[in-house]
Amino acid sequence: MSVRIFDNTPCQLGEGPLWHPLREQLFWFDIIGKSLYCRHREQIQSWQFPEYVSAAGWIDHDTLLVASQSSLSKFDIDSGDSDFICALEPDNSITRSNDGRADPWGGFWIGTMGNALEKKAGAIYRYYRGELRKLYDKITVSNAICFSPDRRFGYYTDTPQQIIWRQPLNESDGWPLGEPVKYLDFSTTKIFPDGAVCDVDGYLWNAQWGSARIARYSPEGVLDKIIGFPTDHITCPAFGGTDLCDLFATSAIEGLGEQAHAGQPLAGNTFVARTNIAGQNEHQVIL
Repeated sequence: MSVRIFDNTPCQLGEGPLWHPLREQLFWFDIIGKSLYCRHREQIQSWQFPEYVSAAGWIDHDTLLVASQSSLSKFDIDSGDSDFICALEPDNSITRSNDGRADPWGGFWIGTMGNALEKKAGAIYRYYRGELRKLYDKITVSNAICFSPDRRFGYYTDTPQQIIWRQPLNESDGWPLGEPVKYLDFSTTKIFPDGAVCDVDGYLWNAQWGSARIARYSPEGVLDKIIGFPTDHITCPAFGGTDLCDLFATSAIEGLGEQAHAGQPLAGNTFVARTNIAGQNEHQVIL
C-alpha cells in the first residue's frame, strides 16, 4: 500500500483531517500555526485564525463547525467569517481543543488538553442540539474520537494512558450508555494512540504518535494491517476520495528534535494512501 504526499505544507502540528462529502475536498489544521487548509484538485486554500484551531465537522455545503481554543463556531468557507456557537472551557485559560469528530446523530464530540500538556487538565465533550455536555474529565491528551458504522460504539483515548476506550451509545440519541470498556491496551508497549477513524466494516484505523504508522484493528481488537509513513509523528487519519478508499493522514514537526527533523524532511506534510477498503462518509453536524 503505497503512501504519497498529498500536500507538502509543513505543519507544526497537523491535525483534524476532514473529507467534506458534498464538496469532495479535504480540510485539515495546523494547530500551532492557527491555520485551516483545504485542497481542491491542485489548488491549496488557507485561513488564519486568532487562536488555536484543531477539528471540524461539516454543517452544509458552505459551512463547517470549527473547534478553536475557546469555542465552537460556524465557519463560512467562502467568506472566511466565523459565528460563535458556544464557549469551550471559557474559565480554563490553560486548555485548548484537540481531537474531535461528528457522530451519527449529528452531534459533535470534542476533546481538550493543556497547552503545555498539563496532566489531566482536559476533558471530552459532546455538543448536541444546543447543549455542550462534559462526558469525561481528567484527560491529558484527548484523541481517537470516532464511531462504529453500526452506531453502537464511540471510541476515544487519553494518549499518555495508552488505552483506547469503547463507549456503548444510546441508539436513539447517541449519548453514552453505561461505562466505557477497554478496547485496545498499549500500556505495556511503546505505542501511543493518536487520532482514529472507523471504516465501513467497523475496523478502527489508529495513527500512532512516534511510530511512523497507522494500524488497522478488528472490532475485536486484533491487529489487521499496518501502513508505514516516512515520518514519526502521524497524527490523524481520514477516509476520502470519490469512493472513500483514499486514506489521508496528517503529521507533525512538533516533538521532533533538530536531528530527527533533519532526518525526516517530510515531517508536517499531509499524506494519502490508496486502500481497497472504504471508509464512512463523515457525519453531518446538525445544529
